[in-house]
Amino acid sequence: MALSNRYPQPIAQSSPKSPVAEAFRTIRTNIQFAGVVQETKVILVTSSQPGEGKTSTVSNLAIVSAQAGNRVLLLDADMRKPQVHQRFQISNLDGLSNVLIKERALKDCISTSETPNLYLLPSGPIPPNPSEMLASKSFAALVERCREDFDMVFIDSPPILAVTDALILTRITDGTILVVDAQNTNRNSAIKAVSMLKQVNARILGTTLNRVPRKSEGSYYYYYSHGVQANA
Repeated sequence: MALSNRYPQPIAQSSPKSPVAEAFRTIRTNIQFAGVVQETKVILVTSSQPGEGKTSTVSNLAIVSAQAGNRVLLLDADMRKPQVHQRFQISNLDGLSNVLIKERALKDCISTSETPNLYLLPSGPIPPNPSEMLASKSFAALVERCREDFDMVFIDSPPILAVTDALILTRITDGTILVVDAQNTNRNSAIKAVSMLKQVNARILGTTLNRVPRKSEGSYYYYYSHGVQANA
């Protein structure tokens, strides 16, 4: 059933040959290189503050990874202001929170998407205790099960400076990507977010810098912290 949606379809899905989609494929390649040194299968995507584009970034990364032939799960662990279900126009009546309280089975809450090989686990109804649920043994066990069932798992989380959820999630993920909005992110906030990640010994895979204006063309480019740039 189609749901009303105020968000545009992820560009890697609607325009897979666009320069922006190619930018995300460049980031996907960097993730693959990181996996040569150390397993990089469960990836957390977060930001310092709300509105920096973390959900758009994680959605597009999941799409391009699935387009490469990987069996991919996009898990919405932002149980405060979930958006994954809105981006993909699926129901959020059943999801992660239902599984964690043993109300529904995991297989019954995972949805397919328009992109072959891409599966979605929405957040489910917003619980009163998101941090405690994400820190639970049940969630850690769920992630391990997903690690076995999928080639890659991308996790969307709340911003780092807002609540502790993202820092909790670093304990059970293989790496973290920090999303920075070139037009809106406060520099001190970004520095503080990186510092907080380092304090919990998070493995920082890199940073995506998005919405950087290109004056000559009036568009944007995405930048990956390891020095790979793709124009859009």
